[in-house]
Amino acid sequence: MKSLVIAPDERVRIGGRLRAARQVKGLTIDQVSVATGLSKGFISRVERDITSPSVATLVSICQVLTISVGSLFQGPDVVLVREGEGPRINLGGQHTEEHLHTSRTEPRVQVIHSRIEPGGNGGEELYTINAEIDVVYVLSGRIAVRFASGQVELGPGDTLTLPGSEPHTWSNVGDGVCEVLWILAPAPGSGGI
Repeated sequence: MKSLVIAPDERVRIGGRLRAARQVKGLTIDQVSVATGLSKGFISRVERDITSPSVATLVSICQVLTISVGSLFQGPDVVLVREGEGPRINLGGQHTEEHLHTSRTEPRVQVIHSRIEPGGNGGEELYTINAEIDVVYVLSGRIAVRFASGQVELGPGDTLTLPGSEPHTWSNVGDGVCEVLWILAPAPGSGGI
């Protein structure tokens, strides 16, 4: 896994981050204007990086948005995992090769690429995942996901979404190798649930 390096811009651009923080809070420019005593036009220009606010003005805007001033200047948290570079992991599947395609330190989501040989499976016993959501996306081959109440067969391009707390297991039901992506959110062990 390699961190993606983004060349710094000559001028720090914080407008997009301010706009995103305002939108996440569900605030309009008018509401921020009233709360800060700044004009709507000024706030709009700051969000479009046309105007640079003073430190005092920036602190005032950040207080209304309940974000830290420092968060506006942090570099992007971007991690690139190229094909074949993800670390091999073992989640207990039989006749399966699994690679992690997200950073081990990423708490929000975990993406795992599995190559499942014919007859490969997740075991006879149903299990749960310590994640709120478990998504299975089939790249190639056929997989069956079994629950206490039955099973669902998936083919290329099919997606199954289930709660991580739902007991299940899986098996390759095709004649060849089955490749799937497992997307778990938040990442198991992250403390996010």
